[in-house]
Amino acid sequence: MKIEPVATERLLLHPLTVPEGERIAAREPLPEDRWAEGYPGVGDLASVNALLRRCAEDGDPGAYRTYQIRLREGGLVVGGIGFHGPPGPDGAVTVGYGIVPGERGKGYASEALAAVIGIAREAGAAVLRGDADPANVPSHRVMERAGMRRVGEGDGLVRFLVELGR
Repeated sequence: MKIEPVATERLLLHPLTVPEGERIAAREPLPEDRWAEGYPGVGDLASVNALLRRCAEDGDPGAYRTYQIRLREGGLVVGGIGFHGPPGPDGAVTVGYGIVPGERGKGYASEALAAVIGIAREAGAAVLRGDADPANVPSHRVMERAGMRRVGEGDGLVRFLVELGR
C-alpha cells in the first residue's frame, strides 16, 4: 500500500517502507540518506522493528505505521513518530515519538504530533493516546500543545489522549 508523505510547515512525515525499515534497523543509511546525529535512537529502532514485525505478521499497516520526521528544507531526519498498531476494538490508537537530542526544543515533536493526529482522524481512529514518564515534562508539553489532555497515571506513566470523533 502506498502511503503519501504528510507535509507540515517545517516538516515532512515520511511513511517508512519495509526496505527502509530494514536499513534503519541495520543502521545502514544509503549515501543520499541525511540522518541527524543520534538517529536512529533506541526508540526509533524499537518502533522500526515493531513495524517490520507487524508487516511480516499482518501485512501492510496502512496509515498506522512509523514515519520519519524530516526537515522539509534539506531533508535531514531528526526523529520518528508512529503508531503502536492499528485501532483496538474501542477505536483507539497509541502514538510514540522522539527527536534526536541536538534538534529538541524547536517544536518539531509538537508539529509532527499534530500531523499524526490528523492522520489518525482521517484513517478512522476514534481516540489517540500517548504516554510519557512522569519526569519527562517536555513530552507532556508536546502532547498538550498538540491538543491532548492528561487523563491520569498508571504503570509509572502519565497518560494523555485526544478524542478524534468518527
